[in-house]
Amino acid sequence: MTTQISSRDFNQDTSGAKKAAESGPVYITDRGRPAHVLLTFDAYEGLIGRNRVLDLLGEPPGVEDIEFSTPRYNDLADPARLD
Repeated sequence: MTTQISSRDFNQDTSGAKKAAESGPVYITDRGRPAHVLLTFDAYEGLIGRNRVLDLLGEPPGVEDIEFSTPRYNDLADPARLD
């Protein structure tokens, strides 16, 4: 089941929109035209594939094979002179 609400109604009853999203997508309109869609996270994962979100947030494959070294500086900077 899909639900359609205006941006104003969404701002005034966000919890109601979240409850409606449990039954299906909620289309949020702006000036009568669909502007956004509210989905549960499970429904979103169903659209893009399970674990895809975690894959995008994680490190890319092979990143552990990259060597990274930073130069070490033993000289300390002189303190600022404020006179």
